[in-house]
Amino acid sequence: MESPTPELALSILRQIRGYAVVLLRPDGTIVRWLGDAPAIVGLSEAEAVGANIAMIFAPSDQAQHVHLRELEIASRDGRVEDTRWHVRADGERFWANGITMPLDEGVFLKVFRDETRLKVADEQRVLLLHELNHRVKNTLATVQSVAEQTLRSAGVGADIRAALTARLHALSRAHNVLVDESWAGADLRTIVQDAVFPYDGGARVSVDGPDVRLHPSQAVTLALILHELTTNALKHGSLTGHAGRVNIRWNESVDAEGGRRLSLLWEESGGPQVTAPTRKGFGSRLLKQAAGSMSGSVDLRFAPEGLCCVLDLSLVDEAVPIEQTLVERGSGAVIPTNIQ
Repeated sequence: MESPTPELALSILRQIRGYAVVLLRPDGTIVRWLGDAPAIVGLSEAEAVGANIAMIFAPSDQAQHVHLRELEIASRDGRVEDTRWHVRADGERFWANGITMPLDEGVFLKVFRDETRLKVADEQRVLLLHELNHRVKNTLATVQSVAEQTLRSAGVGADIRAALTARLHALSRAHNVLVDESWAGADLRTIVQDAVFPYDGGARVSVDGPDVRLHPSQAVTLALILHELTTNALKHGSLTGHAGRVNIRWNESVDAEGGRRLSLLWEESGGPQVTAPTRKGFGSRLLKQAAGSMSGSVDLRFAPEGLCCVLDLSLVDEAVPIEQTLVERGSGAVIPTNIQ
């Protein structure tokens, strides 16, 4: 099969849409102005050829000779990627992503596309997420205030009011983690450390496991479970004394249907001797309900040397709209109380 002629190749390049295709000399002089370059930059091929590619760079980048540095790196490494704000012919800024690479005959190929809409949409999304988080925090603060006043008026003890406040703070911290991740999910290690370290600084807590990504809905549920286990350890378990420790271990696996599963082990030692409760408490039932909301199970073992909690959970992968709350999924109502 015969190779296309240069004329045919140029004709094809001129018809490309969405991408600017530019041929450059080593000094940045434009040799060809193809594809959607005229529409993106606002200059015709006749106006652009012979000019320098520096014209699409911001003044601060021009002062640092960024356009020439790109060509130098492309010549050295074979290619270079560039993502930054650029300038159209009318002075309007546009966000572009592209690559530059050397060709034969001492010319360079630069291909880029206008991603301004994506950039602006992403910035607006981040802004909305932070605004959402701010409003959630305000709502939680209002709920905390109302609950405190209501419970105080009803004569409820200070310890119960403090426990409710701590749970709301745990929920707020979990939301912070999700906002930092743009609600794309959360890292399990971050959720674990965020639940435990504020109370102990990590001095008596050992954490180990592979990197695991959590779905937003499950990140909050796990944060609340870990908060309750931590609170129980501080009040009744190994963290009541200086010699006690907590080891947290986890692993990820794939079941027969191809679904991801998480096994997590919470193991206490060095604290007061543990005895199994004579009856199943309200907290134990809610802990099992929380695990059930993640299609999993929880096994509480009251060994004399310390509480051992084994979680086996199904991990969710599919995306859900941000506005689909945990309450709508049926997991947000699961807030375990003390285990013992």
